[in-house]
Formats: sequence, structure tokens, C-alpha cells
Amino acid sequence: MQLEKRDYNAVIVGSGPNGLAAAILMQQQGLSVLLIEGKPTIGGGLRTAELTLPGYLHDICSAVHPLAVASPFFETLPLQDHGLEYIFPEVAAAHPFDNGTAALLKGSVADTAALLGADEQAYLKLMQPIVNNWPSIAPDVLAPLHFPKYPVAMAQFGLSALTAATHLAKRFKTAEAKGLLAGMAAHSIQPLSNLATSAVALVLMTAGNLKGWPIPKGGSNQIANALASYFVSIGGKIETNFYVTALDQLPSANAVLFDVTPKQLLKIAGHRFSSIYKWQMERYRYGAGVYKIDWALDAPIPFTADGCRKAGTLHLGNTLEEITLGEQQIWEGKHPEKPYVLLAQPSILDASRAPEGKHTAWAYCHVPNGSEKDMTAIIENQVERFAPGFKATILARHTMNCGQMEEYNPNYIGGDINGGVIDIGQLFTRPVLRASPYKTSARGLYICSSSTPPGGGVHGMCGYYAAKRALRDIFDHRFN
Repeated sequence: MQLEKRDYNAVIVGSGPNGLAAAILMQQQGLSVLLIEGKPTIGGGLRTAELTLPGYLHDICSAVHPLAVASPFFETLPLQDHGLEYIFPEVAAAHPFDNGTAALLKGSVADTAALLGADEQAYLKLMQPIVNNWPSIAPDVLAPLHFPKYPVAMAQFGLSALTAATHLAKRFKTAEAKGLLAGMAAHSIQPLSNLATSAVALVLMTAGNLKGWPIPKGGSNQIANALASYFVSIGGKIETNFYVTALDQLPSANAVLFDVTPKQLLKIAGHRFSSIYKWQMERYRYGAGVYKIDWALDAPIPFTADGCRKAGTLHLGNTLEEITLGEQQIWEGKHPEKPYVLLAQPSILDASRAPEGKHTAWAYCHVPNGSEKDMTAIIENQVERFAPGFKATILARHTMNCGQMEEYNPNYIGGDINGGVIDIGQLFTRPVLRASPYKTSARGLYICSSSTPPGGGVHGMCGYYAAKRALRDIFDHRFN
């Protein structure tokens, strides 16, 4: 396949949420923009398919979207006019324990705190100021390193966010509050003793307490479809099934933005980069991978704790200590026998995901980068641990190891769904240490993937800020 021979102001390579965000912002400024996707369908991590049995819709990668509804850019777009409908569970996330109880993240700080017993006041003291300040600080939190618009509020957030989750957990007395925090922090996919692991936990809890953790009705592909529909409605053009491996495949453009990670970008455009920039990019570090299972189920998952049956998302890992040990073992190249498992059960909220009376569920655990170990039995044992009888409900399953994750989406290097490890060494230098993390050393070439700030998640802010930089550099467009 060849692309139409014509000139564009901007070309975006990759149609994940960041590529779509970059394309939309540039098209909004009146430019001619082409979005190119290597797969037959758009979306990157936002795709849904019948992976197990006919009629069972499974999200291939991301399933629950707290950051999509918390995104300062996405909230400016009329996506509801383009078919996107979110469903909000009564319980945003649940964290069960071996004793049959569960800590619950609910729709307000007060409601969550009230369920934490002796830690009610500690949770209120930690989270209420962040939630109150979030509308002001969100654009700064989800942005590259810069002087914030609200420095005092950001400093208050940073004092907690830059600490290790194991340190922040010392604010709490109960296993419930500590476990809830650990489950949130484990989304960082690194040892909880690492600095800044608290940041991920605080952002996710804030999103849950402020706007919830929704699922898109019909599947995660509905987010991508709505973004693409809006982009086309304002004049954008999309080409699918065109895999870019070299710059000379692209049509002429003033700016090219790549929704890919450093490894792929080096293959495509490394010959255009300065030796220093190329040297920096070659040293970019990728993190742990994931092993993922999708299930077709005969019934809802029979969790022991009632709150878990109402939650869209489950963090299965028991105590802070158990999760901390498991995530440390992964960092050391080991496979825990009782790993932290992140599970979503969209069909309890969205009947369109499965035939009447049936259900779907989605789960993954962290594994060493590139792991080929089959974690099916281990993951299912963890679910059974908190939901006796779960295995008897399984009708079919679909699994993906690290290599299969990367084959599906080349941005998932070694199964790393975060586009590179987000530890303190790369938190502020993704992908390299430069005045602008989005601008490469070659004029007109930019990187806009989750390998840039603010990192992984369906929020589009990496693409948004990369497009802002390109608009300023190439088109002399200034934003307030």
C-alpha cells in the first residue's frame, strides 16, 4: 500500500490516545493533518475484540479509564457527540483481603475514608487537599517538568507524591488503608520502595474520589472511535494498515510526530539524529512486562466481599507487605507465586459485553520484561483466593504473554505497557534529558508517546504537549 501523494502540515504516526490527541490539537489550529496507523484499526491500547467466544467483547489492553475522564485535554472535546458513553461503577476499585473484607475506593474522599475505620482521619488529611486542588494542578501534574501555575498547591502534592509508597503507607495504621494504597501504587509497575511510586497512587485515588473510574459502554475502542470521529469531523485524515519503518515512506510534512517508543523511533529515524541524542535514546530503559488473561464467564465472579461485586476494578494482592514483596521480586527477574493481579469486570456494568446472563473479565499480573512464563494458573489461583468458585465459572480464556503483547502493539517493548519504566531516574527525563522532551535533535521530528511526560495511561496529554511544542516551533503558534 502507498499513501496518497500530497503535502501535509503535520503527519502523526500511531493512533493510540496520544497520537489521536496530537492529531486533534494540530487539526484544531487549521492545519492539514494526516494520522497513520500500522494496524487495520485505530486505537493502540484502545481496542476491543471477541477474543474468546462469539458475543463476548474483551478489551485487548486498557479497560478502565480514570485518567481519560480526568484528562484536561479530553474534557474539552465533545466526545459524547461522537458516540462515547461512560459507565461509572458504584465502587471505583476494590481491594479484598484474606479475611473476607475489602477496602473500597468510592466516589468521594469522605465516603472512602468512612470505610477505613481508624484511618478515616488520616485518609481525609492526605486526600482532601489534593482532591480540592486537583482542578487547578491537574494540567501541571499531567505535564512535563516546568514551573507550575499554582506552586504552593503543587508543592503540597509533591511532598507526598515524590515519596516511596512504602513510606507514605506509614501514615496509616490499618491493613485496609495500607493495602488500598499499595494496590494503587502498584500501577507504577516497579518496587513500592522506589521514590515517586506514591505519585501514581495519589493521582488514581484522586481521580476515583473526584470523577470515578469508568468504563466506556461497548468497549475501550469506543474512546478511540470517538476521538477519531471528532478528528475527521474537523477535517483530519486517517490512513490505516500502513506500517511505518522509514521516513521515506511518509508524505512531505512540516512536522512529523511519532506515537512510538525510543526503540522504534531509532529504527525509523535514527540516521537523522545527532550522535548525542541517539546515544541518549539508546540508553532509555524499559520496565517490567505483563501477562494478561481474558475470560468468558458463565456467571459474575463470586467475590467473598460484597463491595468487590460492585467494583469495576479489583486489586488482588492482600496486604501492603505481600504486594511489596511481589513487585520487588519482579524487579529482580523472578515470578511471584502470589502476584499482584489487576482485574476488571466490565460486564457487571455493561450488558453489551457478553450474551445475556454471561460475563467477561480481564486481568493481568506483572512479570519480568520479556517473560515467556505461563502465569495462567497463578493468576486464576489469586482470583479464586478472593472469590471461591471462580474457576467453575470459566467458559473460555485468551492469554497474552510479553512477546504477544509486543506483537499486538509494538510500543509494548518486552510487554512493558507503560512505554518505559517510570522510576525517579526517568520520571523527569522521558525519553531523554532535554529542554523539551518531545523535540528530537532533527528539525520537524517529535516523539509524542507514553515514553514522554506524563507517561502511561489513557489521557492523551503526551500527545497534547508534543503537538503544542511542534505548533510553537514549526508554525509559530503560541498558547496561553
